[in-house]
Amino acid sequence: MDDEQLGTFVSWDYVVFACLFVVSSGIGVFFAVKERKNPSSEFLVGGRQMTCGPVALSLTASFMSAVTVLGAPSDVYRFGGSFILFGVAYTFVVIATAELFVPVFYRSGITSTYEYLEIRFCKGVRMAATLIYILQTILYTGVVVFAPALALNQVTGFNLWGSIFATGIVCTFYCTLGGLKAVVWTDAFQMVVMVVGFMTVLVQGTRKTGGAASVWEVAKNGNRLDIFDFDPDPLRRHTFWTISVGGTFTWLGIYGVNQSTIQRCISCKTETHAKLALYFNLLGLLVILVCAVFSGLIMYAFYTNCDPWTAQSVTAPDQLMPYFVMEILGDYPGLPGLFVACAFSGTLSTVAASINALATVTYEDFVKQCCTNLSNKASGWISKGLCIVFGVACTTMAVAASYMGGVVQAALSIHGMCGGPMLGLFSLGIIFPWTNSMGAAGGLIVGIAMSFWAGVGAFIYPALDINTRPLSLSMEGCLQAILWTTGYCNSSVFHRSSLADHWYSMSYLYYSAVGFSATVTAGLLISFITGHTRSQDVKPWLLRPVCNLFCFWSKKYKKMCWCGVHHELKQPNNVRTYDPRKKSGNINQIKFYLLHEPEYNRCSPNTTLP
Repeated sequence: MDDEQLGTFVSWDYVVFACLFVVSSGIGVFFAVKERKNPSSEFLVGGRQMTCGPVALSLTASFMSAVTVLGAPSDVYRFGGSFILFGVAYTFVVIATAELFVPVFYRSGITSTYEYLEIRFCKGVRMAATLIYILQTILYTGVVVFAPALALNQVTGFNLWGSIFATGIVCTFYCTLGGLKAVVWTDAFQMVVMVVGFMTVLVQGTRKTGGAASVWEVAKNGNRLDIFDFDPDPLRRHTFWTISVGGTFTWLGIYGVNQSTIQRCISCKTETHAKLALYFNLLGLLVILVCAVFSGLIMYAFYTNCDPWTAQSVTAPDQLMPYFVMEILGDYPGLPGLFVACAFSGTLSTVAASINALATVTYEDFVKQCCTNLSNKASGWISKGLCIVFGVACTTMAVAASYMGGVVQAALSIHGMCGGPMLGLFSLGIIFPWTNSMGAAGGLIVGIAMSFWAGVGAFIYPALDINTRPLSLSMEGCLQAILWTTGYCNSSVFHRSSLADHWYSMSYLYYSAVGFSATVTAGLLISFITGHTRSQDVKPWLLRPVCNLFCFWSKKYKKMCWCGVHHELKQPNNVRTYDPRKKSGNINQIKFYLLHEPEYNRCSPNTTLP
């Protein structure tokens, strides 16, 4: 298609887009006024009175970011509809998070996820994990801000730096004013905008391509519907196994132990609300996933005879979706602006969640450790100041994201390299009672080293086409004669080591699995070499026996799998975990600790505690 035929942004598009920022900022102002007298604890966790509905929408909006809105349709356009298999991974991830991780975090009464690591292991492990999370989140947020801004700038002429700074300023504004409640309710609004934007593209795109039957036929002829590829080769980019297995580990690192997710779950009024939020969130994830995949198929049907990327009408795959939108909606003032609002809704929700989570872990894991006698007023001001600091940091980091390649792969690679070892670390604490502090620290180091070795190596030595297998694209129907292509062939052949062709060519979705496996294996080995923790010495509410998830097992067999841990000792629902090293806590916490801890440490496997 000719570039001159494309529409550009008009005043109505800017009005629609500006409404997104105005409403988002307004929600922040509303909660700033409404909650102005509440202490900093409520600022960071919403007073632990949130319900499942808005939290579910917030979770969906935060992790279905502009990476999904722009990157997923492009991925389907180039590689086919196997992207829909992420629905399998999402299902496993949500079930594991709701039944395995959230109960432990919720009952522990923590604000920072990494506080658990100090209670279970030691302060050093907690500090290391917090620093890794901060690095991971700032890097990921940079991708989320920069990539859609660049794609929209180059296709629609939308101002690049204006959109980046507007995103950073607005997110920082409503995070600083309204805290977690503003983030959650703004995310809920932005989730609605994302769905409306997608539906607009789906309806108009289907109409332009001759109907749903035509789209399906063209996609089938172009091999875009060859979804189930059961090749077990771990070097293949997307197969059933890489997506369902590797994707599960990648997204479990994002959902199961990520501060941004857990913070919103523990903000719910009850554990049941927290679990329901995750299950309702699964429905939202599947809706957005289906919309993204069908958008990619419709886009392929529309460009089946003239691929704009090969024809160099766009310079990167991530620009395909906005280019397509401008072509089908450019004649309708305001609708391109609606799609841009859809993309930036994902960006705003993710950035806001990141800023709030970064402020929380920094306050809980560093500030409170250094300044133990802060007043509520001082705590509130420090929390707001941290939101501003991380808002600036995330916005600044956006520039570096231009060197990270495609947005989907870049974003999931970052999460995989950091999230896998973090998932392994928390699994060592929650699932394996024998893990000691040395095992946790050593496992984390080994896991980070292994996953970064694979991830950074793949960045330097990209995988060959034989593993990524992009599908064919056509320029037969283009109006202009193109004398060059941007195909996948290499103009020069250079020597690649066996390491580059195998280890570095592994699917990016396995980075998390590699980090997880290395962390757990090394952690258990080091623990047994250095003297493992006795099962009887671990507080049962810091563990979650996997066998308990299988309700059809008898109590006798479940007890056999408890490995000596006394899960009969129940922590009262209204009592938060008390850590005597902090020398602080309410009277009920201290009484509960003094009453049960001595008995608990002395009890034999057959002791029944009151």
